[in-house]
Amino acid sequence: MELPLDHLRTLSAAVDAGTLDRAATKLGITPSAVSQRVRAIEQRVGRIVLLRGKPIRITDAGAPLLRLARQLELLEQDAKAALGDDSTVPRISLAVNSDSLLTWFMPVLASVTEQNSVAFELHREDQERTAELLIDGTVMGAVTAQRDPVPGCTSSPLGQLRYFAIAERSFAERWFPVGVTREALRRAPLVDFDRHDTLQERFAHTFGTDQTGPRHIISASAEYAQAVTSGLGWGMLMPGQFEDGIAESRLVQLSDEVVTVPLWWQRWNLNSTLLDTVTRAVESAALASSSLDHANS
Repeated sequence: MELPLDHLRTLSAAVDAGTLDRAATKLGITPSAVSQRVRAIEQRVGRIVLLRGKPIRITDAGAPLLRLARQLELLEQDAKAALGDDSTVPRISLAVNSDSLLTWFMPVLASVTEQNSVAFELHREDQERTAELLIDGTVMGAVTAQRDPVPGCTSSPLGQLRYFAIAERSFAERWFPVGVTREALRRAPLVDFDRHDTLQERFAHTFGTDQTGPRHIISASAEYAQAVTSGLGWGMLMPGQFEDGIAESRLVQLSDEVVTVPLWWQRWNLNSTLLDTVTRAVESAALASSSLDHANS
């Protein structure tokens, strides 16, 4: 089965643009030509590869083709760079969890752009779900909680984030008057980062309960910490987010119990100079970061 390169480029452009019309504008062809190329791919593979909604979405059958298209684009960019062609700036798409973005990851981007002409596209996603963006071809590399490499990728350890149960002092005195107990955990309001956040549940599970109190959802890292430290609910915070408050007696560490989240770097298994450079920067930044514990990496 032969898939013309221009058809694969069209598939990638359609997903990026979100509509066939915008993809046509990007490619400099008509919307009808875009549609014909996508249909030609579907006829060749015998499956639907795009769901024509707003925005367009890739199907499970189309995901391997999208990944192939973007891998070919990356290799083409590497080849142009090796030949001294700087007419286009390559784009590197990465998936990173919010807490890594907040603590240790941003220097990665600066270190790569110091020596390379590159534009980054960051997808912020929970560390339990970033690997999904690798599978469907959305990103080339991801900071993920998944150790086993997804198909077509390599995996290397970065360290682990540590989280501690923290509450504002008057909140702790009200809801945990005798310390952390199963009954208190079942009643006390808590703060989750999003609907996929399991850190608070994991902490509660260590005290023998899967039931927790009312949940506030604050889907921004800095604001999440602010919600906890202002007394909206208890929550799991990282070192650097609560020590001053404890020293000033504004905050309370509810328990010595620590919840850890091991992180891995997964990337496409390609011989790409640019992706190799990004990988070295990620691993170097992780190793140098005080936010990551490397004892069990």
